[in-house]
Amino acid sequence: MSTGVLVVDDDELIRIGLRAIIDAQPDLRVVAEAADGAEVPPLVARHRPDVVLMDVRMPGIDGIQATRHLLATSADPPRVLVVTTFANDEYVYEALRAGASGFLLKRARPAEVVEAVRVVAAGESLLFPAAIRQLVAAYGPAGGDRLSAARLTDREAEVLRLMTTGRSNPEIAAHLVVGVETIKTHVGNVLAKLGVRDRTQAVIAAYESGFVTPSGPA
Repeated sequence: MSTGVLVVDDDELIRIGLRAIIDAQPDLRVVAEAADGAEVPPLVARHRPDVVLMDVRMPGIDGIQATRHLLATSADPPRVLVVTTFANDEYVYEALRAGASGFLLKRARPAEVVEAVRVVAAGESLLFPAAIRQLVAAYGPAGGDRLSAARLTDREAEVLRLMTTGRSNPEIAAHLVVGVETIKTHVGNVLAKLGVRDRTQAVIAAYESGFVTPSGPA
């Protein structure tokens, strides 16, 4: 089974480049292209992609609006990977808050594009701790205190704190000297209690709630 990808960008050259990179892989394929966010819902309904590579800055419906609409209206929405020119961009931060699983720079090397698609397709978040801290410092916090209402246990809070550093489940398990399956359970509980889809939104909630701060230790 190959991973289906929808490429959304108003720049045709960017779409051509991303298609060439993705279609060169035996396990990935571009199922459709779009030049505007308004085209995304019908294309997703028709082609059922696993991942959407979403440009954030587009005329008409931008990537933020398209991501928010897609995740709010689809019963089983694809993962959204934001494609951007600049990492420290308010549009990127808003797209992540809207539900994107991570972001990718347009100058990324082909191998990085392929790895990012695979990571996101597998249900993981493409999380860059330093970049998230910079984005929150520049454009946030703008959300409410979801952590107080979530009532995380002490261990769940500890796991969330380690998630903000970008550690994977095996790395968190090694740090806490417990099994990986135990950490998977804790991570699942954290996501469920916060009402978020993946680790990226959990980390943003942690920052916006003041649980961790951009200037302090995570």
